[in-house]
Amino acid sequence: MRKIFCLFAFLTFILAVVAKGQAGRKVIVLTYANFFPPTHVQSRLAEAWIKEIEKRTHGRVKINYFPGGALLKGGQIYDGVLKGIVDIGMSCFAYTRGRFPSMEALDLPLGYPSGKTATLVANAFYRRFHPKELNEVKPLYFHAHGPGLLHTKKPVYRLEDLKRMKIRCTGFSAKLVKALGAVPVAMSQGQAYEALQRGVVDGTFAPMETLKGWRQAEVINYTIDCKAVGYTTVMYVIMNKQKWNSLPVDIKKVFTEVSQEWIVKHGQAWDKSDAEGRAFTLNLGNKIIELSPSETKRWVGRAQLVIAEYIKKMKAKGLPAEEYVKAIKEMIKEYQ
Repeated sequence: MRKIFCLFAFLTFILAVVAKGQAGRKVIVLTYANFFPPTHVQSRLAEAWIKEIEKRTHGRVKINYFPGGALLKGGQIYDGVLKGIVDIGMSCFAYTRGRFPSMEALDLPLGYPSGKTATLVANAFYRRFHPKELNEVKPLYFHAHGPGLLHTKKPVYRLEDLKRMKIRCTGFSAKLVKALGAVPVAMSQGQAYEALQRGVVDGTFAPMETLKGWRQAEVINYTIDCKAVGYTTVMYVIMNKQKWNSLPVDIKKVFTEVSQEWIVKHGQAWDKSDAEGRAFTLNLGNKIIELSPSETKRWVGRAQLVIAEYIKKMKAKGLPAEEYVKAIKEMIKEYQ
């Protein structure tokens, strides 16, 4: 009986110590803003990332999630993280064109074959060059969509068909639109559906996934398969640097490990979404137009003007733009 009592007393003491330790351990509460709609696969992946962080930190981290631009719009997210309005944010560099000159090299029309390739290239590019423009925040990881294609209300078979057409775009895709002879209209994906529906724009440059993920197949009739000039849009997942520096070492380790695992998940999700977008638009009766080989060469020639212009401007700023472009091309081949 005495042994049982001693064992009970010992267990009670251990539980009390553990409880006291847990009670004294403060839960780290963070906020995460994202512009993707809550139902979008990239938004769901962000939410799954949050749950994995919370799980691996055994409840020591709690992250409140605000998707769909509920807290900050896409173009506001970087500054929101920088200023501490939110702790973590996901958006794309294209929404703040000119602010990230090195990372913008990734958005050039270099003929990305898939979202997975673009995603791996984006992360490899950052690891290699570590652009100073991101030193004010803590980059957690990057991901990028598959080849951006042209989706229109009217058929486009030749460059001449694009003349005077108003095309929704962002970032460097605006340069491509202009080089192809159309009129660029800067606009976020969240505005694109209504603009296409009302005839404010005649088409949009975007990956196939937008046709289902953003329901844009409902307001276009044609997709011009111009993968040879396929650009991407790089998304960032960043954290406020002061908040990052305040985290315990073991918590930082969890964030780093989970983020690395999520890179491939995002890339694969982009490719799956592209396939679903293609099926969705065909089911609606929309047509996919394949450019002829001779016409493809013309489009590639126009895209080269955009790349050359970028290199010239960045070299004037003292950035190794030629090295950036060469490295990205090599990485595309490697990861393809």
